[in-house]
Amino acid sequence: MAASMAVPRYLGNTVRPSRSRFLVSGLKWRCRRCFASSLDSLPPGTLLSPSCPSVLGGLSSSLGLCPDFVTPAEEETLCRELEPVLRRKRYESGHWDDAIHGFRETERLHWSPESSSVLQRVREKAFPPMEAQLSHVHVLDLRKEGYIKPHVDSIKFCGSTIAGICLLSSSIMRLVSVDNPEERADLLLPRRCLYVLSGAARYKFTHEILRDEESYFNGIHIKRDRRISVICRNTPAS
Repeated sequence: MAASMAVPRYLGNTVRPSRSRFLVSGLKWRCRRCFASSLDSLPPGTLLSPSCPSVLGGLSSSLGLCPDFVTPAEEETLCRELEPVLRRKRYESGHWDDAIHGFRETERLHWSPESSSVLQRVREKAFPPMEAQLSHVHVLDLRKEGYIKPHVDSIKFCGSTIAGICLLSSSIMRLVSVDNPEERADLLLPRRCLYVLSGAARYKFTHEILRDEESYFNGIHIKRDRRISVICRNTPAS
């Protein structure tokens, strides 16, 4: 993996984080230092580490990231609401498509007013106005030892875009071109961030969440712990 690239000027400034501005198109990163000690040694603006400049161009219109999208208090609210539901489920060793190991999951329709407010913010940031979205929110609980293997999303269950909040742990998402495995990028997903994948990032690249022992970003170990993803999706094409 090549050294992390600072975001080029024409893709936007790297040091003005803003919750009010989030662009999937154009890969405009709102980069801030994260608070875990292992992340503090990373320069601001280095959340994406591509193998070559062309990978950045291939992903620029289909990948977005907003660090610190939810506050610690909002994270606590979401986790407190989800924990009783998740606790009733056992962690599973294999998914139906063998892509996920060490996980439990649920689909949730009804949320508290506080959590609904957070999810509405996700929908407003990630999807165009009036775009049809799935009412149920997908919740994926990945245990500390769990991981997601390289895969391309099925088009059966949702549309072209997924938007996820990362709770409890930072992690590294690796994207690899399906046409050329030498073209890849590591994306650092800080705890409490919002990430959005659409188009090429979902269908022309595989994506995976690395295990803790593989979770290195430019030589720095990004500690993986239990990770809960809360994911909103648009509807599949008819």
